[in-house]
Order: sequence, then C-alpha cells, then structure tokens
Amino acid sequence: MNKVILIGNLSKDPELATTNGGVSVCRFTIAVQRRFQNAEGERDADFINIVVWRGQAENCHRFLKKGSKCAVVGRIQTSSYEAQDGSKRYVTEVIADEVEFVGTRPRDDESGATFSKEPQQASSKKQVAELEPIDDDSLPF
Repeated sequence: MNKVILIGNLSKDPELATTNGGVSVCRFTIAVQRRFQNAEGERDADFINIVVWRGQAENCHRFLKKGSKCAVVGRIQTSSYEAQDGSKRYVTEVIADEVEFVGTRPRDDESGATFSKEPQQASSKKQVAELEPIDDDSLPF
C-alpha cells in the first residue's frame, strides 16, 4: 500500500505546465511541520514536492499561492535520472489524488472581492427550515 496524507503551507507559488498531449500538471512544494521540537525548541519542517494533474492542477494553480495551507492525499513516487556531470540523481514526489484548500479562501484575482460563505449558509438554513417531519413508521426499512 502506498498512501500519504499531508497538511502544510506552500513554500512558493504553484507552477502550471501542459504536457505535449495537452494535459495540465501543477507542481508545488509544501512545508510540513514535524511533530516534535528540536534542541532549540523550534519545530523543523520537511519540504515535500507535490504533483497534481488535469482539472485539479488548474484549480491548484488558480486558488493556491505561497503561504496557502492545503491538505494533500496521494502516493509517493520515486524516480532517478543521470545529471549532466554523470552523477545519478533521485527525485521523490507525492502524486496527489486529492487536494483540499484549508483555511481562509483566497481573494478573487479579477474583481478583488473576497469569497463569502454567508449566502450559502443562509440558503442552507432556509432549506432546513422548509423540511417537513415525516412519520418513521411509513419508512420501508
């Protein structure tokens, strides 16, 4: 089994690219704090490379930026290549299956307005108020 779950902050803005076949790919690095403090009383962080594909890649590029907090669910993938100096280099990345944007929502780049949860919450309350109770005895299970 190969599954990883991470929560961290982006260390720089995500980079979006397109493959020769037209598939979107977004790459970014998140800083994940370690659980315990070091000898100086500070919590070290690990910087983990993330790769996201297709529509989710475009959403990550659009809504995430340096400092954004996100949760990533995916798998670890390692690869190697030969550098120009002839040495063998290894790369370890997390291929994301899911990326959740955690914390406050970003500002809309075009209008400068912030997203608001209030209209959605108001409509949810309205829908709940409109529900009618039903008799449990009439349920088929």
